[in-house]
Amino acid sequence: MIVPMRHMTLLCVAAERETTLERLRELGAVHLELGDATDSDACRDARDQLATARRAQQILKDALAGKPVIPTLSGPHRAYNRDEGPTDPLTVPLPKITGDAGERIAAICQLDELRQELANEAEWIKREIARVTPFGDFDITLPARLVARGVPVRLFKAPTSVALTPGEGAMIQTLSANTRTVWGVMIGPGALPAGCIPEALPESSLSVLHEQHKTAHARIRQITARLRRTARRRADDMQAEVDRLSEESLFATAAAAMQADGAVVWITGWLPADQEDELRGAARENAWGLLIRDPQEDETPPTLLRPPRLFRPVLALFKGLDISPAYTEADVSVPFFCFFAIFFAMLVGDGGYGALLLAATFYVRRKLPKAPRAPFILMTCFSIGTIIWGTLSNTWFGTHPGFADNTASRWLNHPEDGINNMMLLCFTLGLTHLSIARLWNFVVLFPDTKALAELGWVGVLAFMYCMSCGIVGIFAVPTFIYPVFAVSLVLIFLFTLKRNELKTNGIELGMLPLNIVSALGDIISYVRLFAVGLASVKVAENFNSMAINMGLPLWAKIPPLILILLLGHGLNLAMAGLSILVHAVRLNTLEFSNHKGITWSGYAFKPFRRNPNVQ
Repeated sequence: MIVPMRHMTLLCVAAERETTLERLRELGAVHLELGDATDSDACRDARDQLATARRAQQILKDALAGKPVIPTLSGPHRAYNRDEGPTDPLTVPLPKITGDAGERIAAICQLDELRQELANEAEWIKREIARVTPFGDFDITLPARLVARGVPVRLFKAPTSVALTPGEGAMIQTLSANTRTVWGVMIGPGALPAGCIPEALPESSLSVLHEQHKTAHARIRQITARLRRTARRRADDMQAEVDRLSEESLFATAAAAMQADGAVVWITGWLPADQEDELRGAARENAWGLLIRDPQEDETPPTLLRPPRLFRPVLALFKGLDISPAYTEADVSVPFFCFFAIFFAMLVGDGGYGALLLAATFYVRRKLPKAPRAPFILMTCFSIGTIIWGTLSNTWFGTHPGFADNTASRWLNHPEDGINNMMLLCFTLGLTHLSIARLWNFVVLFPDTKALAELGWVGVLAFMYCMSCGIVGIFAVPTFIYPVFAVSLVLIFLFTLKRNELKTNGIELGMLPLNIVSALGDIISYVRLFAVGLASVKVAENFNSMAINMGLPLWAKIPPLILILLLGHGLNLAMAGLSILVHAVRLNTLEFSNHKGITWSGYAFKPFRRNPNVQ
């Protein structure tokens, strides 16, 4: 259910501002209305510290994962104007990651900035090497000495078709060439021959540039190794610091959100109705002023879902998808959980994959015993559902062993009617799923006459179900469904709106033809479960066939066979995961939700409370 909310206004003396917030945080029952409190200096400072800590945490994660440093080139080449002082990235001492949490975070960020600067430097040096290489390695002080004596020295490149004829008193020496370009040097007065493109003299010799390039990459590897060691040793400490700073940032925001009038400050928020007595007791104990009232029509309270305990893990899925029904809508956690599990199983489509997912879930849970339980419970349920579906369809890593045949698998994999049977199952799931939404609306609206319109929609869905089956040739459309459809249309037209709503909402009746036609698309949309699941099975079968049918001796076949199976089934499983995010989520949050009237426009209830991970 969606827990009823009460609006709260709490008053205290200004001197007790922080003490009051501390007590509210200990209660952990109030969702504060923070408004534009983030504009204060304290909020900005706390937010900046948190952002820096999160950046340092991400730097460590990227280093541990081996993420490469991408050069970002801007400005002139450092070699043209190198500062040989302590800020030279090729020689500056590397900061050590020691001290308290703040000092470690600062060192991590400094190392990352230095590593980025080194990557930029290495890329510029690489380009300079490519530019200078055609001119060869030479003493870079020699051109300067000649210029000091009044003898100009200029490097150039030119197309091979250009006549390299120097002016009087000058000489040209070709240094290298290919079929299209000539690189050379002109010594002496006068302009370069027409068609020649001048090139800047290098500030460092080619051998020095190669040495600098090697040094830059060596330092990048050294910094990355240091970050990796820190990531392995300090991951828990870093997470604890992020949690602490996050809590401080939220507290600073709450303090800034308190409005003041003289010596009195106050703050507003929302709390569950069943925790009202607890807050009133705290108000009496701490001498707070407290006003609690019901939500007004123009207010949008946060949504706190409290489904039955068996289905509570689905809240982790809602959190991961960042969706929440509006406060005035319904809690669809139970049907969402049940049908998502079915869709998950059908889209993965393979009992072997389900067994792998179950084993991976148990393994990760064993490695992360302190992590939240809900995601692992969800994956356990979904994996078991996939194994059950694999058993019913007799599909195991793209194979269909004869000894595991059963009545359901013979029906689903029938050589002549198997495709029709699968589509029938998908359409039936669609009819069931959408009819639950409409019948739920009927129960909620009854005895209001609008409930009759919901019954009419159930009739429309049944008609569209029969039409879908008739279109693809599963069965002939029964004659009785036509009068059912006619009666359903009458119910929808007469009872969707009351007479006094016709002026304000009459457009809904104008949209009825389009909505009724779209009901056919909603039913047909469920065939995606069959299409995607079948594609997954066929991909697995093809990889199996590719691996087994290689024309190689047995001793030479085993290594590539294992490689093909691992890569093929791994890719197939990854694509199945993507299809779940696209199709299983869509069928619940779009088709079902449209018929139930769920807009997912709410925002989740987030109580102001202490983070249990912060000591």
